[in-house]
Amino acid sequence: MDDLELPEVPEGFAERFAREDREPAELYLISPPSFDAAFTDRLKAAFDAGPIAAFQLRLKGLDEHTIARMAEPIQKLCAERDVAFLINDSIALAKRLGADGVHLGQDDGDPREARDVLGRDAQIGVTCHNSRHLAMEAGEAGADYVAFGAFYPTTTKDVQHQADPAILSWWTVVSPIPCVAIGGITAANAAPLVAAGADFVAVSGAVWNDPAGEAAAIQALLKAIGH
Repeated sequence: MDDLELPEVPEGFAERFAREDREPAELYLISPPSFDAAFTDRLKAAFDAGPIAAFQLRLKGLDEHTIARMAEPIQKLCAERDVAFLINDSIALAKRLGADGVHLGQDDGDPREARDVLGRDAQIGVTCHNSRHLAMEAGEAGADYVAFGAFYPTTTKDVQHQADPAILSWWTVVSPIPCVAIGGITAANAAPLVAAGADFVAVSGAVWNDPAGEAAAIQALLKAIGH
């Protein structure tokens, strides 16, 4: 079954199934696509500004030896601040670093493989774009969370899939597995995604590109998602 065979999500679904008793959504911070040695200080400022649940190291165009070297101080800081440290795309690199988990794109391996390699305690997330079918497959394969998006325009990565907030509401009704909203999210537009059902709000450019600095960006985002 694919999404074309699934019933359409009715208009107003998000508002109809919004849960008033939900815990506040949490922030899921993603690294910029490249950075220098000063980044650890910037990350520390972000962590000091308020609670962040997870940090994903997402570096493109570098070999794994380079990424492993750059990851060392960041992983240490995450451990000190009790922030889950996740690796983007690579199960092998997550294993090598002893990361808390891995985030898999649709072409980056199966959650079952990741579980076998990383162990039962690893946090395994899967990109599901705007697809309910992919989300159900990920859940059945043992993913710890599914990520939907992009919800808004973003320059962080090439956007090929546009998601509607109703998919978050639908997911919270059909599955207990947490969902992550991603893609162009800022303090100005995060609230509707939280209202629709996002358990985590993933941000990158909204923090690292904010002229007011990382701390101010994190504080604004936390306020926007209900902290």
